[in-house]
Amino acid sequence: MWQAEHVRDRLAALYPQCSIEILGMTTRGDQILDRTLSKVGGKGLFVKELEVAMAEGHADLAVHSLKDVPMELPEGFALAAVLEREDPRDAFVSNDYASLDELPAGSVVGTSSLRRQALVASRYPHLVIKPLRGNLDTRLAKLDRGDYAAIILAAAGLKRLGLPQRIRALLEPEQSLPAAGQGAMAIEIVSGPRGDGVDLAALLAPLNHVPTAQAVAAERKVSKVFGGSCQVPLAAYALLSGDTLTLRAMVATPDGSRSAHAQASGPASAPEELGGQVAQLLQQQDANDILAACRQDAATDA
Repeated sequence: MWQAEHVRDRLAALYPQCSIEILGMTTRGDQILDRTLSKVGGKGLFVKELEVAMAEGHADLAVHSLKDVPMELPEGFALAAVLEREDPRDAFVSNDYASLDELPAGSVVGTSSLRRQALVASRYPHLVIKPLRGNLDTRLAKLDRGDYAAIILAAAGLKRLGLPQRIRALLEPEQSLPAAGQGAMAIEIVSGPRGDGVDLAALLAPLNHVPTAQAVAAERKVSKVFGGSCQVPLAAYALLSGDTLTLRAMVATPDGSRSAHAQASGPASAPEELGGQVAQLLQQQDANDILAACRQDAATDA
């Protein structure tokens, strides 16, 4: 809802003559909280209902956390704008400990992400990792009542909701490589001409932040090559320096015992080519075998 309100306010400033209303909706991703995303359908659970509302004419656009948007959109839909990225890093949140390094053996760490699970498990095998679902308030409440010694969240969400003080430590990309698109918001619309003649894509174009759009295009290409679901621990993060993008990516097993890492640089004007190059480097390190093992484990657990 914060994201929707943010986009509404940005559009209202651009087009004060327009009336902009928010259609509040709850998705299946919000409703199913007793299982991990990897076991109940993945990223699409956060966007399907919104796409139906747009297709039926109840809504003109949908605002998403980009990391929750599937790599392949359904036919007839398009991402019209990617907003400037907030902090892409993961955040360590705890009431009793200042960092992952301080957690004693057997401490329970909560996370909703197989990627974070793999990264923590590989470096801290003495910790116990358990699923953590729900909105931000729900997750923090579970921490506060003692269900977890610490939880790992996206720093962007905490900062956007005015809760930066809950962050005990920020996990740098070298320690916890972010998910593709983490920290970025995207606006989805129905593609093609509208019956009323309004060019939504053109109206939304001023909100598109080109450097962010280039970076996340490279990241999402890596994820797309490998299936782009929540069922595999995959990270991809691109940094822009001048006209050059540097992209790092990783795939791993959920227990962190096997992983592949790759990095390459290329022109920011060709982000998807760079993403394809990094994906190929991962494939040369048996990434496909690693991800096949992940999918087999997921099918067994299901």
